[in-house]
Amino acid sequence: MSLTLDLSGQFAVVTGGTRGVGAGIARAFLRAGAEVVICARRPPDGPVTAAGRSARFHPVDLREPEAVRAFFDRLAATHGRLDCLVNNAGGTPYRLLGQTDAERHARVVALNLLAPLTASLAAYEVMRQQPAGGSVLMIGSVSGTRPSPGTAAYGAAKAGLEHLARSMAVEWAPRVRVNTLVLGMVRTELSALHYGDEAGIAAVGATVPAGRLAEPAEIGDACVFLASDRAAYLTGASLLVHGGGERPAFLDAANVNRPTTDDSTANHPTAFREAAAETPSIAGTEAPKEN
Repeated sequence: MSLTLDLSGQFAVVTGGTRGVGAGIARAFLRAGAEVVICARRPPDGPVTAAGRSARFHPVDLREPEAVRAFFDRLAATHGRLDCLVNNAGGTPYRLLGQTDAERHARVVALNLLAPLTASLAAYEVMRQQPAGGSVLMIGSVSGTRPSPGTAAYGAAKAGLEHLARSMAVEWAPRVRVNTLVLGMVRTELSALHYGDEAGIAAVGATVPAGRLAEPAEIGDACVFLASDRAAYLTGASLLVHGGGERPAFLDAANVNRPTTDDSTANHPTAFREAAAETPSIAGTEAPKEN
């Protein structure tokens, strides 16, 4: 039996939907039949289109609460509904904590945590009045689940975003569902800036168990599923969309004999742990994040 996700007649907003992951999400919603508005400070380089349809762009600075509230008020007046908000806008430059002042790090937190909070509160005011409620999706990151050197404020904001989503899910249930997608590395038009040429991108992709970086369309498909009625019982959840995660550094750094796989050790849960413990793990490095 085929699985069809039809969002015809629904209205979705994707923040930061002008390029990269955000544009991929917007296109997925368009393919599913939804009407889509994308917003950012600057317009896209070209129309964001899919399935013969286009997302409409509205300029808004998501770090300005009054502007955000006015934006959602206008959308509610124009469309009369809001079915899904995808909080995708975010990012950070690579900057070690000690290389700049707290104010710069605070701006990263404002964009990646406070802006989604502001947008979600504004969207909630629309959704809570609808008989069918609505869905809010947070675009998180693996940077929020482990140390993130060079992007520490970003990682802290993404960790807070995931926790915020869980709390929203409890407070706003059952009418409004709130879920998080925890992303790994995604291949976009900016990948070369982070990972180098095609050989560099392939080498980085080889570190992922899935063997490659995600495509924006794959992130979009996951968003469409969480926004659809097929996910009606999912709220407060974190969906890992990272191709299997990151290979632990100690597996490559350890210079020890691997345990045998005879009957005495093949299924012993501590066999490899004990062998690996003889060699300390090493910290990895990471490229700047796009989401």
